[in-house]
This record gives sequence, structure tokens and C-alpha cells, in this order.
Amino acid sequence: MHIPRKRFGQHFLRDQAIIQRIVTVLAPKSGEHLVEIGPGQGALTIPVLRLVKQLEAVELDRDLIPELQERSVKAGQLNIYSADALEFDFGSIQKDSRRLRLFGNLPYNISTPLIFHLLGFAGIIEDMLFMLQKEVAERLVAIPDSEHYGRLSVMVQYYCKAELLFDVPPQAFHPPPQVQSSILRLVPYQRPPYPADDYVLFEEIVKHAFGQRRKTLRNSLKSIVSDEVWESMPIRSDRRPENLSVKDFVEMANAVAQIKK
Repeated sequence: MHIPRKRFGQHFLRDQAIIQRIVTVLAPKSGEHLVEIGPGQGALTIPVLRLVKQLEAVELDRDLIPELQERSVKAGQLNIYSADALEFDFGSIQKDSRRLRLFGNLPYNISTPLIFHLLGFAGIIEDMLFMLQKEVAERLVAIPDSEHYGRLSVMVQYYCKAELLFDVPPQAFHPPPQVQSSILRLVPYQRPPYPADDYVLFEEIVKHAFGQRRKTLRNSLKSIVSDEVWESMPIRSDRRPENLSVKDFVEMANAVAQIKK
């Protein structure tokens, strides 16, 4: 019997009603390129595999893989990559024109850096359905002027439409985590609604602004945004980062990029 490992942030989903609800909202179809991150003991893997007959998965814990392979034989063809999802090249498994549909119960200790890693592959991803710590999920979908709105909200919403679907209680897992969980869907835009002329600059501005979120924008961004740029924009420099939308941040970055030309 596998003992859940703290260092991998393992909490295995056991509640059959919750499992079925997740599979229903995932709505997997035969012929789609589905990839599960962290299949664990196969709570989601097996029911999804039974529906689509072919599935890929990325699993860090090598001890889980033999049992998962054995359990999946009657359900369909499961191809498991023994790898760290934080370093995995998701582009390497796209062999045709089909975009990837990612899903999984993400370990709480790596969910934020993993989301940032996956944004780098947004162009080849159809959608993502993840179980996350509720607090992280709320940050992903947060709107300006709300308590959870921050850098993660802006960067994710630049690339994706984010939707919170439902909560999952701790008792649905073994062992039960100390936190509430939520199911979240991210759908990457074919093209960002507000494209940055210089993405690296946009990313830098967002990072700097929220790195000193108690300061006004003029103070936190004084090394990047000049007085000339502030005068050219309708965005007030005495505001704070949580007051600005994704569109506002992009417009600011584009104004800076324009001046630099």
C-alpha cells in the first residue's frame, strides 16, 4: 500500500461522487489529446481512460507508476511520463495539430509555479481543468479591487479565461488536507484580448507593481515608467496595482515600449 508523501504534497482523491462530477465537467471525448498531471493512484485516470481509451500522464513519484500501469490495462492505453511537471516540456508531446487538454489534482506546494510554467505552453493548450487549493483558485479568478487580486490574477488572465466551478471538501481526500480545494477551468485565448507589444516588459511591470503593492504605482514603477509616460496615459499614477485591470497593465507596458522605440 502506498503511503502518501508529504514532500510530493500527496492527497489522494477518494470521494466517488466528486470524482464523477470532475469527469462530467471535464467532458473528455475520444480523439482528444488529454494529459493528466499527477495521476497519483488513478482516481481520475481510470474513469477518464475508460471513456477515451487513450491518455497521457506526467507523474513525479516513480513508486506509483507500476501499479497505475497495471490498473489501467483493462481501461485503455495509458502512456506515463516519469517526470517533474514543473520542468516537463509539454510541447514535446504534441505530435499533431490537436491542442492539449490538461487536467489533474495539482499538489498544493507547486501549484503556483506550475501554473506559470504551463502559461508558457498556452498556444498549444485547449483548456486546463485543475483541482487547486481554494485560496490559489480564488487568486486566479480575482477581479480588480478585490482582496485576492494580484500578480497571479493578471498573468493568468492575460492568457486565459478563468472560471471557478465548485469546491471540494477536505474529507474527499486521503489524507485530508488542512485546506479547502476548488475545481478551476482555464481556457487559453487563441490571441490575448489585450496583446502586449513587449511581453517581457509587461511581465516586469506587473511583477514590480505587485512586489511593492502598498506603494502607489508612480513610486513602485519609478525605475520603469517615466513622468513622460504617465503624462501620456489616462491611468493615474497615484493608484495601486490592485486597482488596475489586465487591460490597464498592458496599456501601460505598451506606452513604455512606445517611448523606448
